[in-house]
Parts: sequence; C-alpha cells; structure tokens
Amino acid sequence: MQERHKPVQDESEPTLNELAWDLVQQALFASEELRIELLDEVAGATVIDFGVETVGSLGAGLALAEVCTAGLAEISLCSGEVDGRGWPHVFVTSDSPIEACLLSQYAGWRVGTKDFFGMGSGPMRAAAAREPLFETFDYREAATHVVGVLESNQFPTEAAIAEIAEKCGVETANIALLVAPTASPAGNLQVAARSVETALHKLHELGYDVTHVESATGWAPLPPVAADDLAGIGRTNDAILYGARVTLMVHGDDEAVTSLGPRIPSSGSPAHGRPFLEVLEQAGNDFYKIDPLLFSPAEVVFHNIETGRVHCFGELAPSVLRESFGM
Repeated sequence: MQERHKPVQDESEPTLNELAWDLVQQALFASEELRIELLDEVAGATVIDFGVETVGSLGAGLALAEVCTAGLAEISLCSGEVDGRGWPHVFVTSDSPIEACLLSQYAGWRVGTKDFFGMGSGPMRAAAAREPLFETFDYREAATHVVGVLESNQFPTEAAIAEIAEKCGVETANIALLVAPTASPAGNLQVAARSVETALHKLHELGYDVTHVESATGWAPLPPVAADDLAGIGRTNDAILYGARVTLMVHGDDEAVTSLGPRIPSSGSPAHGRPFLEVLEQAGNDFYKIDPLLFSPAEVVFHNIETGRVHCFGELAPSVLRESFGM
C-alpha cells in the first residue's frame, strides 16, 4: 500500500482557514436558529457569542465543533448508554483526521494577554504555526482570513485580537472568533467532540507515526452542562477519559501499535480512576502537573487495513462517569 505522506498544503485545494471561514458564514446565516449572536466589532474582528451571554444550543455546539475541525470531520449526536441509562453521545468521523483534529481542532494555543485568557483551537493555529506540531508536519498556511474557537467565559479584548492578528499575519478585519465557555451547551458539546483528537495527540506524544492513521471514528457521552466552568472542565474531561471510544483505521506494521499497547488509553496513567477534578485538585490545580498520559480516550481500537488485525486497548469506567455526571 502506498505510504501516506505528511499533510502538505495543496494550492489547488482550499486551506483549513478558508474551509472554516465558509462555515462561519453559514453559522451567521442561521444565527437565530442556533441562538448565537454576532457582537459589535471588536478591533474590527468578527466575534460571535456561542454561549457567553447567549443561550446557545446543541446545534450551535455541532456548528462550533465543525468549525474546530475545518469541516473535515462529520459530527453528530447519537444514542448511547452511560451505566445502563440512555444517554446522548457525540459521534465524530473523519477521513482526514490529522488535518481535522491535530492541525485544526487541538486546543494548542493559550491566548493570553493582561486582560484576556482563553484556550484557542481551530485553523487559526495553522496560520500562526507556533506549536512544535506544525514543525513536525512541516505545515503552515499563508492565510488571508483566519478562524479560531476560544474556550472562554469572556470575549476577546482588542489586545488579544491584536496578538492573534500579529501571530497569524493577517489584518484584524480578517479574523473570525467563536467564543463559548465550557459551562454552556455549545462549549460543552464541542469539547466532548474531541475523542479522536485526544487519541491522535496521545499517539503522537508516544512517538507513533500518526500519518499511518487513514480514517477515524469516535464516540463520547455528552456531559450534563455544568453550573460553572471548573465543574464543566471536570465533566468534559471525564467524558473523554472514562467514556470515549475511538476506532482508528491504520496501515503499517502491527508491532508499532502493540508495542505501545496499554499506554494508549487513559488507563495507561496511574492518575486514572478518579474524577478529573480530584486529579486536578491533587495537582494543585495546575494542569501541567497532571500526568500527560492521562489525556486520552477510555478505549482505543485499531483496525489494520493492511494485515486485517484488530488491536483493542482500555475499557470504559461508568462508575466514574456516574459520580462526575451526578447520576
């Protein structure tokens, strides 16, 4: 089978930012239905409220997740179970998982100024290309317009927008930012849509060549919307760590997968087994003191499309979800 190459920007194809820009226009057209609101211009940029002051909706969450992946993943709600009870799940599927999840969806940009903080995801990251990930894949977009999603309970300030413009090399008028806190219907859903993203990022960190991943699907339970962002961070992380299932279609030798084996799912970390907020508290509320091996789905299955072999790792932990979700 022909080896898949690292992502390369094809000038004949639209960029990640161009794909996302079109999705933003579609969301604005359906703003009343989605219960989102376009703010008055902030430093000339397009800023859309997906849940800071607006109610938002499940549809807004699906739109937000689609923008995060630049439209290269299909995202929907499906039925499932949590500890024997019927429960909505967020289903993700992509035939371009590296581009959709690592180069776009991954929240790898801490947008921080003296008057603003938010976790940034979406294709604007590919225009800035400041993360080591982009050097690894030798990928950067020379964008004229950029789109980002900010996980925050406040709107970006002029200083924050100026920072984004400078790092992306665009005018502020050519920036679109979609903002939602974790404790909102849209923000809650877009985080639960990161099952595949967390699996790919974990594999990349473990040294697996993720260009061997041809296609991917993932499921994660949709957490109850929390009363505040800290509780929301706990529930959305638990949804992935203890409730997410990911299936990856890969090529290459089986040893590359089996050698990593039990380290791949979240159970590969000694911090596994407790609600995320407990883990965070024990780490002194410092995310960077938490074992990075924890951040991955509960269950990861590999289908090797060359050898026909299947490799399964991890298992769900419904008792932790029951405690986290307040069931």
